[in-house]
Amino acid sequence: MKALKLLALSIFSTAFLSFTPVKKKYIVIDAGHGGNDLGATHNNIFEKQIVLDIAEQIHEINEAQEKYEVFLTRDSDEYKTLTDRTKKINELSPVMVISLHVNKTPESETSKQGHEIFVQSSEESKKIATHITNKLGKCNITERNLHILRETQAPAVVVELGYLNNTKDRDYLTSKKGQKEIAQKFVDFFNEY
Repeated sequence: MKALKLLALSIFSTAFLSFTPVKKKYIVIDAGHGGNDLGATHNNIFEKQIVLDIAEQIHEINEAQEKYEVFLTRDSDEYKTLTDRTKKINELSPVMVISLHVNKTPESETSKQGHEIFVQSSEESKKIATHITNKLGKCNITERNLHILRETQAPAVVVELGYLNNTKDRDYLTSKKGQKEIAQKFVDFFNEY
C-alpha cells in the first residue's frame, strides 16, 4: 500500500511539474514621452507616437517567440513620469531595458541621419548596444547620465532611432514598413541574445 502511494505521488508530481509554466525573462521596451509630453515634433508628427508604434510592433512580433516576454512601460498615449517608469522597471528586474526615442536638431531640416545609442557605464549595457548595432547598423555609442540609464538597476540603453527633421529618416520612421522592419530587428536581436 505504501509503495502504491509513493508511486501515485511520483506520477502526480511528474505530471504537475511537466505542466508548470516556465517563467519567461522580461525585456522592457520604454516608449519615450507620451500624453502631453510630445517629444520631438515636425509639423504634425510626434516622437511619442512613432516610438509607441514601434514598441507595440516589437511586443506583437515578440509574442511568437518563447525566450523573453516584452513588457511595455506604456501601451497608449499616456504620460508616465521617469520616476514611475524606473520604479516599475526595477520591480520587474528585467534582463535589459531599451528606451526608444527619436532625435531632432534645431534647424527645420538636417543632413544628420541615422540612429545613435546612449549607454550606462556598465559592460552589460555596452554589450547590449553593440548587439543592437549589429542589427540596426553601426552608430555612435556614448555613455550618458540620463534618468532612465542612471536609475534603472538592469542593463539599459537609450536608442535614438533617427532624426525627425531629416526627410529620409522621417519617411522611414513614420512608414508602417519602416516601423515593422525596426521592430523585427529588435526581436531578432532578442532571439540571438
